[in-house]
Amino acid sequence: MYKKIILPFLFLFDPEKVHNFTFLFFKISLNLPFIGFFVEKTYSLKNKKLEKKLFGLDFKNRVGLAAGFDKNAKLYKELSRFGFGFIEIGTVTPEPQQGNQKKRLFRLNNDQGIINRMGFNNDGMIKIALRLKKNKNILIGGNIGKNKNTPNPNAVNDYLLCFNHLYDFVDYFVVNVSSPNTPNLRELQNKDFLSRILKSLKDENLKKTKPKPILLKISPDLSYEILSEIVDLVISLKIDGIIATNTTVSRDNLISKHKNEPGGLSGRPVAKKSNEVIRYINKKSNGLIPIIGVGGIHSAQDAIDKIKAGADLVQIYTGFIYEGPSLIKSINKALVDLN
Repeated sequence: MYKKIILPFLFLFDPEKVHNFTFLFFKISLNLPFIGFFVEKTYSLKNKKLEKKLFGLDFKNRVGLAAGFDKNAKLYKELSRFGFGFIEIGTVTPEPQQGNQKKRLFRLNNDQGIINRMGFNNDGMIKIALRLKKNKNILIGGNIGKNKNTPNPNAVNDYLLCFNHLYDFVDYFVVNVSSPNTPNLRELQNKDFLSRILKSLKDENLKKTKPKPILLKISPDLSYEILSEIVDLVISLKIDGIIATNTTVSRDNLISKHKNEPGGLSGRPVAKKSNEVIRYINKKSNGLIPIIGVGGIHSAQDAIDKIKAGADLVQIYTGFIYEGPSLIKSINKALVDLN
């Protein structure tokens, strides 16, 4: 029903408007007792075999929602009814920002991808923290970044501000230095910048009574030389894990109308690159670095491919849009069988 009726109808309209409409619809409908209960019964799968303990956290299953879908932590409670094991909010910046000029979101239907150049549009850490205070038992990741007008040499201050302000309300942190949609942000993957940011966050974390896991989200477009440097840095600083990967700026073999729009490409076209990065990190680190695999998961087999490449957990976003909420359950069913 979703792919034959709902998806074609939604795809008649502007992607960002559809996203906002869907949010409003979920907010209203999934809080109605009968509908919320029905959705949870239909899409959630509970099984001891799905549970996973990683960097000190207990995940009820290994399928998460990637950052960018619920940027402002407005819908994590409702989205959890679809059976996600964890939800990542953000990217969050210290100050609110509007993001890039619209139109900034494009569907690539023939490639089953999406190009976005949103630009970290979010309500800022203060409002988002207030919403997260209402969370009761949903495992939440906090994806943090810098404001557009913050120069790269001062970026560490933005990450520290977000870290401290969200600390009491998230279960793990993700350092986002890999979005292609904030000018010069990817320069922070340079060893000197990255070392300073990660070390500062690590030092701040160790001051806390109960330190939180810190993960690094990286680009799929890095050379193996830079990947090697990042792996060595993550191991030496004892960073808790890597999320591989963010969106790509590559446009290889695309056939859709909007293929040349600037921005980050997600969905099926990034699957192979993401898997290659996961496989390289796993091999280079001898399996010492926990990995969350994201990028191009549109089927249960896609998720299994990432786990076989070395991922411990997986996240979906574009696949959730194209395939619908049944994707989560189908992945979890396959994971039960895998065990």
